Amino acid sequence: MIRTIRWQLAVASVVVAIAAAIAAQTAVNLRARGIASGFDFLSRPAGFEIARGLLSFSSRDTYTRALLVGLVNTVRVSLLGIVIATSLGLLVGIARLSEIWIVSTVARTYVEVTRNTPLLLQLLFWYTLTQGLPAAPEALNPLPGVYLCFRGLFLPAPIWRHGFPWIGLERPALVGFGFQGGTSVSPEFAALVIGLSIYTAAFIGETVRGGIMAVGRGQAEAAVAVGLSRLHALRFVVLPQALRVVIPPATNQFLNLFKNSSLAVAIGYPDLMSITNTTLNQTGQAIEAIALAMVVYLAVSLSLAAGMSLYNGSVLRRGGGA
Repeated sequence: MIRTIRWQLAVASVVVAIAAAIAAQTAVNLRARGIASGFDFLSRPAGFEIARGLLSFSSRDTYTRALLVGLVNTVRVSLLGIVIATSLGLLVGIARLSEIWIVSTVARTYVEVTRNTPLLLQLLFWYTLTQGLPAAPEALNPLPGVYLCFRGLFLPAPIWRHGFPWIGLERPALVGFGFQGGTSVSPEFAALVIGLSIYTAAFIGETVRGGIMAVGRGQAEAAVAVGLSRLHALRFVVLPQALRVVIPPATNQFLNLFKNSSLAVAIGYPDLMSITNTTLNQTGQAIEAIALAMVVYLAVSLSLAAGMSLYNGSVLRRGGGA
């Protein structure tokens, strides 16, 4: 035991010494090139604009708020993508096991095409499709007050005033070459959510298929024998048992979706990575900006993994899932 502890201390000391040497040499190189170090830049005005989102932002706000806006945008895309990818992946996984040939073939084709195509290419494909929509004056109007053009999807929004929960709807109106009023979904946001969801759903679908196949065939047959329909047998007997197999690999896919959201920089969506790039280009604080982004990504990923681990533990304690 003592010998093991000594080896662990020795390895830890070597790692700390190497990290300290790298940090010291980096500081020397920065001073030699006249590059300032530290996080003081976070309190300075950013000097750039960010498209409207959940948090308001102007060029007078600090870099700290800019990075916070990017984090909120990243988390919003990731959570919505996880919900859509999980729902679609569940349907795809079940469809892959369908006894109807056309259903299983379509599901298998979707999985093979999506998994074997680069995600970046898929994001560019969806974004290009949005740019093929008509201009604002010729926008599509599928429903009253709903407009779709290459600038995005514009929808009516509830009006909140003087403490009343809802006093009416504000409809978007064409003003010049764009729409004002209501709420909108930008083409960058839509392309990113669609691309991430469809890509991740293919992997989750295979995970769901594997989980269902891991449940003994006799379970479904016994459920049908006692009078349950095939749908009810799948819902109440097979899927709860499959959860124990599905959750761990599905967690990996959720983490991949969150990290893959950094590809938003390719289509101009202001996520955390995109704003980090703008920040380091303007301030020259490349090491600090990248290190800060890495810490934030790591913290969110570990939090998501911990939450899924707790849920998986509760499923195992119940002997299945609901």
